[in-house]
Amino acid sequence: MAINDSYDEEKVIQAIADALEIFYNSLISKIDELDIKKIMKRKNPYLYRAKAMESASEIVESVLNAFITSSEETIFGNCFFEPIAIAASGGNKALAEGIDIMIENSDKNTIYAIAVKSGPSVFNADSKKRQEQNFMAASKLAQQAKSRYEAYIGYSYGKKKESGRGKPKMYRELAGKRFWAELTGDDDFYLKIIDFMGTMPEQYVAKYKESYNKACNRLVREFSNSFCLQDGSIDWEKLVEFNSGD
Repeated sequence: MAINDSYDEEKVIQAIADALEIFYNSLISKIDELDIKKIMKRKNPYLYRAKAMESASEIVESVLNAFITSSEETIFGNCFFEPIAIAASGGNKALAEGIDIMIENSDKNTIYAIAVKSGPSVFNADSKKRQEQNFMAASKLAQQAKSRYEAYIGYSYGKKKESGRGKPKMYRELAGKRFWAELTGDDDFYLKIIDFMGTMPEQYVAKYKESYNKACNRLVREFSNSFCLQDGSIDWEKLVEFNSGD
């Protein structure tokens, strides 16, 4: 039987709208704050030379796209799925460490503890052990309330073979369709998340592109001023010295 078999569609749609706004505002803010010298301190100048990059715009575009690719996945994972899961489950934001949602179902005399993750490859051995410890700590609330206790790790997309009850035999791992169906009682909920977005993402596209273009122009200017010769060619020695010298 699903954790919640009756979700409020309007609350879910509002949670998606709020999450998208946070995602785009956070990403745009990070793009606006980019500093070429801070970036080039962390990059490999030998790689750019080995790829025969000859212009500031080539390097900046490579840097900017790499930054966006890494940042957007992190930002999206942090802001998008958890509030949707809270809205869909009818639960509350958990106060316990490492637990995202707590649901007290008096009809079933059960307390549910849910850790919401993005994809199914987020854990290493140490972090998985910490998650198990967090579930154990949260189980004490159920013991005090004399309630059944069920714990879940929910992966918001992807597929994962259900682990059943694993060490210490107190949680299940569900991914993608199975996770959202367990949470809502709706086998198609994982598809409906896309439908619920509607045209909401499109309203942010112009603002995002404006920020991207401004950052690209600004970073090219900053790179040229710092690492290009008078004739416009890249001063590779200066760039490498800045990156790796004393």
